[in-house]
Amino acid sequence: MTVALERPRPRGLLAWAASTDHKRIGLVTLAGAFVAFLVSGVLALLIRSELAWPGNQLLSNDAYNQVFTMHGSAMIYVFMTPAALALGIYLVPLQIGASAIVGPRATLLGTWLTFTGAFVSYSGFVTGSGAARDGWTAFFPLSDQAFSPETGMDLWLVGTTLTLVGSLIHGTTILATVLLRRAPGMTMLRIPVFSWSMVATCLMVLPSFPPAIVGFLLLLADRHGVNVYDVVNGPLEYQHLFWFYAHPVVYVMFFPLVGAVAEVVATFARRPFFGYSATALSLLVFAALSMSVWGHHMFTTGNVQNEYFSLTSTALLVPAGIEYFGIVGTMVAGARPRLTTAMWFAIGFVLLFLLGGLSGIIVASPTLDYHVHDTMFVVAHFHYTLFGGSVLGLFAAVYFWFPKVTGAFLREGLGKLHFALFFIGMNLTFFPLFVLGYDGMRRRVADYPGDAGFTTLNLVATVGAAVVALGVVVFLVNVVVSLRRPVPAGDDPWGAQTLEWWTSSPPPRENFDRPLPPIRSFTPLLDLREEEERRRVA
Repeated sequence: MTVALERPRPRGLLAWAASTDHKRIGLVTLAGAFVAFLVSGVLALLIRSELAWPGNQLLSNDAYNQVFTMHGSAMIYVFMTPAALALGIYLVPLQIGASAIVGPRATLLGTWLTFTGAFVSYSGFVTGSGAARDGWTAFFPLSDQAFSPETGMDLWLVGTTLTLVGSLIHGTTILATVLLRRAPGMTMLRIPVFSWSMVATCLMVLPSFPPAIVGFLLLLADRHGVNVYDVVNGPLEYQHLFWFYAHPVVYVMFFPLVGAVAEVVATFARRPFFGYSATALSLLVFAALSMSVWGHHMFTTGNVQNEYFSLTSTALLVPAGIEYFGIVGTMVAGARPRLTTAMWFAIGFVLLFLLGGLSGIIVASPTLDYHVHDTMFVVAHFHYTLFGGSVLGLFAAVYFWFPKVTGAFLREGLGKLHFALFFIGMNLTFFPLFVLGYDGMRRRVADYPGDAGFTTLNLVATVGAAVVALGVVVFLVNVVVSLRRPVPAGDDPWGAQTLEWWTSSPPPRENFDRPLPPIRSFTPLLDLREEEERRRVA
């Protein structure tokens, strides 16, 4: 008789690295993205230190170009995009009552493609010619072999393509999970706001990421003897491919955090999200419009229809306004909302992304864009959108769902100190850049004239960057302290509204170890508590 030998199961780090449990995949992806955030943050401190005073203090011009290129690249391709999708990988199956994500092995592959791509991109630093130095946009002909012959540029193209493929896989499996794995009673108009934000996000990922993948592969071919962009209008064709990806990706990094903030605000306002149906529709409209605005990045080329792209860009205000109205309406309608750390980060998210969005009206207007294009004004606008908006939203999500993931609370005192440092430091860092850009300071420069009047504001921005870094240190201390000396949170410490809080903390392998409650709306747990209250009163 033949006895089948059972393979030993992986343990320790290997068990996490090879797991097909969507929760572990999401956490591994988020952890890897956060490492990229820390590395990119160090590069950002180098940038700000270099710009604190005129002259070259720390970096040569060439080293500075490598540093800002890899800072921006890692923040976009390795940190914010994977982190936003990682929230969906972890939470969407739980929120819709599913036991697993669709395509768990494909989802795991997406994570490791992302990590491999990050490693390949950063490996340019150890080559003799250095890392890529042409910005996270890799505009042609600056990225051509004739201008950038270094191996680091090739590594950047290969690595970035891998990260995009990984994120494309994640977007596909998340969307398939929402469409195919919803629990009985969970219609599309009963999925939580966060899950709706992931649907809209994935609907942008699927059409916008393939053109960037193709564009980067064609650029790699061009660098090695195939004339693709080295033709008449070739640089313009590259920009069309790139910006068709790069503008929607801003919302890919932002929408999941809109959904996360909506969940935070509704929970601590202790009421259902205000304007749920209108918000779900606005997310879909916003996603559709986002595919039609890429040309506003190309106003100064003189080769796009300015009126059309200005109109579509400005039209984004309508669905964005509905989403903001829903969040603010939920805050205002809530009776004395609980001001937890997560709620403070949600409030900060609303305030700072609003400023980023309003400054977007300026760059969406061709006449005004001509003045501020390629200046520090654009840097400020972009960072208020993604750093002041998305990163604060991500921290709101972390403080909110940390008890569900670990079974323990993060410390509220340290959390509020983290928020204060982060909020103050972010404004000190980036608000001066609006003024610097309007006054003519170009971006992507390692030096500026001492008599240009830029020194004071650059010094303020550098001090602000140090304050942000201190806030990140406080957060890391908070995580370590909270894990080493845990304060048990229970299954639903916040009195939340969606299905992930129905299961244990942390959830079991199959997500739910007891029958789901009746699903009659997008807030099944709130419905359950209200029904129990009515029975008690009766």
